[in-house]
Amino acid sequence: MNKEELKAMVAQMLRDMGQNSGSTAPAPSAAPSHSDGAVDDLSKIDLRKQYLVENPANGPAFLALKAKTPARIGVGRAGARYKTVTLLRFRADHAAAQDSVFSQVPESFYKSNDLVYVKTKCEDKDEYLTRPDLGRRFDEQNQAIIKETCGPHPKVLLVIGDGLSSAAIEANAMDCARAIRQGLSAYGIELGKTLFIQYCRVGASDHIGSLTDAELVCMLVGERPGLVTAESMSAYLTYNPRIGVPESARTVVSNIHRQGTPAVEAGAHIASLIRQMLEKKCSGVAFRQGVGQ
Repeated sequence: MNKEELKAMVAQMLRDMGQNSGSTAPAPSAAPSHSDGAVDDLSKIDLRKQYLVENPANGPAFLALKAKTPARIGVGRAGARYKTVTLLRFRADHAAAQDSVFSQVPESFYKSNDLVYVKTKCEDKDEYLTRPDLGRRFDEQNQAIIKETCGPHPKVLLVIGDGLSSAAIEANAMDCARAIRQGLSAYGIELGKTLFIQYCRVGASDHIGSLTDAELVCMLVGERPGLVTAESMSAYLTYNPRIGVPESARTVVSNIHRQGTPAVEAGAHIASLIRQMLEKKCSGVAFRQGVGQ
């Protein structure tokens, strides 16, 4: 089977997905094909609406269940195997996750958004992935930039790190950051310049805290992509961050993306959390248990 025949087969299969005779479920969404045999991006299909079981006993009930999760359920089968469209979607999502990990946040992103660029001790993406320890520390040149930008004893610092998903930062970081800044301003807390950290691990916020004596650091960072989305970002809030602080001292707001918690909504929530942490003078487990100072 040559390439053109394969394209034609996939296109026909996608057209046939809506022909489940006897099915009581709505027809599944499918990517349309073009006259040249090309098929649209399968990753654009909403998994919550894609139901591929033929002749279901109660299709509407199962579709209602699928609407609550992007998990790969109700995918049907071809004999003992996955359907072609299911396998292709899996491979597309896996490729998107890999691309997000290995790609870089473009220089235009932090320049156009007036972010101050710094870099951890990692020299490239390969070293970042194999040496997490270097992604938590800065060399002397970047330490000087951090000190000059943030000044001594800031109340709150907002920093953005690329982390393990460049796509997450490009899709969510600035909307979330603007909502945080606006929310804090309403509470009478003004933020200074925002840092952008290349090759960033969460622990980099601890080094920033040690360098600046910041009362609280909020880091927005791209999370390790999965097969549901490659655009998930998290916020790590640490009160009195210092090198060696335990992970239990952090508060995390996770799953910030368009299919999870929208960036603007997350930013408003984060601003509220920051205000409360400054009042209680703690974060992490202590904040959760209400045992602040």
